[in-house]
Amino acid sequence: MAPRSRRRRHKKPPSSVAPIIMAPTTIVTPVPLTPSKPGPSIDTLGFFSLDDNVPGLSQLILQKLNMKSYEEYKLVVDGGTPVSGFGFRCPQEMFQRMEDTFRFCAHCRALPSGLSDSKVLRHCKRCRNVYYCGPECQKSDWPAHRRVCQELRLVAVDRLMEWLLVTGDFVLPSGPWPWPPEAVQDWDSWFSMKGLHLDATLDAVLVSHAMTTLWASVGRPRPDPDVLQASLKRLLTDVLSRPLTLGLGLRALGIDVRRTGGSTVHVVGASHVETFLTRPGDYDELGYMFPGHLGLRVVMVGVDVATGFSQSTSTSPLEPGTIQLSAHRGLYHDFWEEQVETGQTHHPDLVAAFHPGFHSSPDLMEAWLPTLLLLRDYKIPTLLTVYSHQELVSSLQILVELDTHITAFGANPFMSLKPEQVYSSPNKQPVYCSAYCIMFLGSSCQLDNRQLEEKVDGGI
Repeated sequence: MAPRSRRRRHKKPPSSVAPIIMAPTTIVTPVPLTPSKPGPSIDTLGFFSLDDNVPGLSQLILQKLNMKSYEEYKLVVDGGTPVSGFGFRCPQEMFQRMEDTFRFCAHCRALPSGLSDSKVLRHCKRCRNVYYCGPECQKSDWPAHRRVCQELRLVAVDRLMEWLLVTGDFVLPSGPWPWPPEAVQDWDSWFSMKGLHLDATLDAVLVSHAMTTLWASVGRPRPDPDVLQASLKRLLTDVLSRPLTLGLGLRALGIDVRRTGGSTVHVVGASHVETFLTRPGDYDELGYMFPGHLGLRVVMVGVDVATGFSQSTSTSPLEPGTIQLSAHRGLYHDFWEEQVETGQTHHPDLVAAFHPGFHSSPDLMEAWLPTLLLLRDYKIPTLLTVYSHQELVSSLQILVELDTHITAFGANPFMSLKPEQVYSSPNKQPVYCSAYCIMFLGSSCQLDNRQLEEKVDGGI
């Protein structure tokens, strides 16, 4: 049976953001886990939480996408065939309907259906992102909007430019690093290393037919080339932030990637976004971060994993220098019992979770608790990321109460540089994916193997 959690002791979390530090790793042989009840989908909770701030927004989104239910929406994003008349006659209609999903008054939260005949929603002319139902609401909202208007202008551009990633017209530049890996410590050094080769790649995208078609279809003026190039760079950091953050965790936790047969990373709570558009080459940068590695497996586990993503979790040895991506749909503690403990997949050298969100709701905390206790009690090197300093503090408090041994936490030098707008609260300060990291290893009250076995056998 699973080791039970020790009594929570309320401790004061670290009060300041510390730099990422190096730490050695130790792993013990795991013992069997008992299955837990299925947990909630963070994608589902996020979609319906839109109505908390803007009542009716979730239904507006479904309506504009010609869908009748969230289940149909999930079916489509998973690559299935919808029941209703989902689809668009042309790119112009697609972009218009996508933009319509953002049309509600940022001040009074009125949707188009709730407006009188004399009112119409118009966007802020500066950011072209936030809408108002009239001058009165826009004027009243200006003190809040002025703080984020410039950032939201970037969001509006990135939202359209992201289509080039979806269609495959913006292919990420790839190739071995010409610099020693230890010289690449953040985005500044990464961009300096890529230099002219990256500039040539971005310039080719800027003058491509796909770029011309995109801006001819969206119904707004095409920005200047420097604005578009900056957007491409932000999108690039958004895609590469995950593999480079995994590399940061492997470095900081002292994990040897030159083990015969390869090393294994489990990404826990993987979302649909993390798997639906992920291409094998997206994780090449992780390999270039460790020249001479003997193979890296990245296994994504989560209830929202995209259907079409590879479900293979073979234990076959990897060829040196290769990266294998695979996924498993389900909860991690069930995956551990069914796959890891039965030897059907490799024991992880590192476990990572991007934006687990367990601090945000009791339901998510209940779903995450068995996994957090598993990672703690089996002393598995673990890396977590969060969106903001506020989330960092809240997550640290929970981990301290769970007696985890936090080895490092702080700002992530490979955070995404693409600002993320809070959909239903457009004037809330934008956040950045994986802005902060937390690393932990085992418990702050360490048990040796014998004590762990006694605890499992005897309980509390």
